[in-house]
Order: sequence, then structure tokens, then C-alpha cells
Amino acid sequence: MFKFKQFTISQDRAAMKVGTDGVLLGAWAPLINNPFNILDIGAGTGLIALMLAQRATAQQIDAIEIDEAAYEECVDNFENSPWGDRVFCYHADLEEFTDELFEEEEEYDLIVSNPPFYSENYSSGNEQRDQARFQEALPFDMLIECSQALLSDNGIFAVIIPYKEETNFIDLCESVNLFPLKITRVRGNSNAEIKRSLLAFTRIKQEPLVDELIIETDRHIYTEKYKELTQDFYLKM
Repeated sequence: MFKFKQFTISQDRAAMKVGTDGVLLGAWAPLINNPFNILDIGAGTGLIALMLAQRATAQQIDAIEIDEAAYEECVDNFENSPWGDRVFCYHADLEEFTDELFEEEEEYDLIVSNPPFYSENYSSGNEQRDQARFQEALPFDMLIECSQALLSDNGIFAVIIPYKEETNFIDLCESVNLFPLKITRVRGNSNAEIKRSLLAFTRIKQEPLVDELIIETDRHIYTEKYKELTQDFYLKM
């Protein structure tokens, strides 16, 4: 059980537990287009969708999760949250979900994803956890194509990925006419290498805002920028 200021995440069944990546994306994803509806792809416990329910006035926040155990946990977390009437999780495959909604001409103003990664051929021995972590389970090109198909004209597509994948991911997005709006590169501390990239895309080609976020100055001593980003969520910020 992970308690935030306004909601609680049960995470006994989901392979991927609450982690910094999800919190970063949930707190960082741009809301400048005042989204009416939001989609979280690969919802896991439902953390990011619930953070966005807290931050945004969106009337409809949908999430999709392919793993059955994670899906069931996500549904419970949604129902136990203050926003149970606005958040809904589908147990669905992304391609099938996209095909169905594309036919219905359903679109989203904000699409977020903390996609699986580790493209290396590595196994932890836990199939459920590997599916949650591996790019093969949700290849970047499929994620990007489906998001492009479901994104409204003024929509924003936001992800967190390993920094080493940044250039490749931006190139894939530009191939379907999605262009960077904002890029934030994340370091654990000022001496650490850049580990993550927070990326937001729109259909408009422009000069992206590029900045850097350092999480800690020392072990468990957080930077002002990180505290400012996450203080509405973490109990002890």
C-alpha cells in the first residue's frame, strides 16, 4: 500500500510497483491544453491516471492495462479514489483498443504512457514483471502509431523513457508528424548521468522547451525543483 496526499495505491498484485518514473510523468505531463479527456496506456496500478485526475479537470480519464492482475488492482484503486466517477480502466490490448476507438472517431486531448523498457534480451525469471518492463510487450513504434491515431488535433502525447532511447523515440514520433513540445532530462543527482527523458509531443512543429531535473542533492535530500514538482502528491514533501 502506498499512500499519497489525496489517494492510496494498492500494489500487491501488479508487477510494477509505485516508482519515481510514474510519479515524475504524472506530475510533469503538460496540461496547457486543458484536456477534456485523458488516456493512460499501460496503466499498471493506475498511479499516473490518478495523479492526472487530481491535477486536471478532465471529465473522462481512461486507462488500459493488458495484464489481468494489474488491471484488477487498477480498477480497485480507481474505485477507492476520490475520482471514481471520472476514471475508468479497460482490460485491453492497445492495438484492438485503438482500432475500436478509431472506428468510433474517439480522440483524447492528453495521452500518457510510462512504457515498458529494457530492450535487451534479459529475463528476471518473473514473466509478469518482464512483460511490464520489456519493450517487446509494447514496442515504441506501436505505442507511437496508436497514440497518433487517438490524439486530438490539439492533443499532447507525453512519455517517460530511458535517456538512451530519446533520439530514436523523437525520430519515430516525427515520422508520424508528432513533434517535441517539451523535453526534461532527469538525473538522480548532479554527479549522476542522465537516466530518463520526459517527452511531450504535439502535432505542431516548434522549438521545444528543453530543461533538466535533478532529483536529489544528497541521499533523501531532494532538490527544490523536484519538491515543487511532487509536493502535491508525496506525504512528506
